[in-house]
Amino acid sequence: MPYTEEELLPISALQHLLFCERQCALIHLEGVWAENRLTVEGRHLHEKVHEQGGELRDGVWIARGVRLRSLRLGLIGVSDVVEFHRAEEGGVPLPKLKGQWLPRPVEYKRGRPKPADCDRVQLCAQAICLEEMLGVTIPEADIFYGAPRRRETVTLDERLRQICEDTAGRLHTLIDSGITPSADAMPRCKNCSLVGVCMPGTGKNRSVKNYLAQVNE
Repeated sequence: MPYTEEELLPISALQHLLFCERQCALIHLEGVWAENRLTVEGRHLHEKVHEQGGELRDGVWIARGVRLRSLRLGLIGVSDVVEFHRAEEGGVPLPKLKGQWLPRPVEYKRGRPKPADCDRVQLCAQAICLEEMLGVTIPEADIFYGAPRRRETVTLDERLRQICEDTAGRLHTLIDSGITPSADAMPRCKNCSLVGVCMPGTGKNRSVKNYLAQVNE
């Protein structure tokens, strides 16, 4: 059964979940957020991309800040960039442009390529949303990494699509449970903007939101 509009969850939460289930719950269940250098730099990069608007460049229509939705996966979000490339078939028409155009999402990240699939799953979710919205099939998409300033082409194969669907299901299960997982120290914690509020003094099963409220009384 498809999800309703009220049940849609942010595409960005997929990456949070794959990075750390507790981080995902803190952000999307408890409404806890904190900035660090990495998150600020990432936010500024996304804002810069979204401010540039749409344009036709080298035969490619570039749309920025495209709203995305998949009722099948129960996801909603906004893309950084969707490029529309000319296609012989299997594309969609665009206003004031001739022919068919195939969408190709491009996600912008401030850092470097990661061995884990978290960035690729987020990108795959954007492509699945576009496929559902436009009735097309998108074989590839791209991630632009700010540190090396280059693109990584991502093949949207069955393996990645299955991981994306499984992660979306896990996300809805986590949010529906209303339970924040316990805090376990991991090496990746040092790069998390929430490290200062996630672990200290909260105990294994205490709510960070309630803990912060008590501290600030």
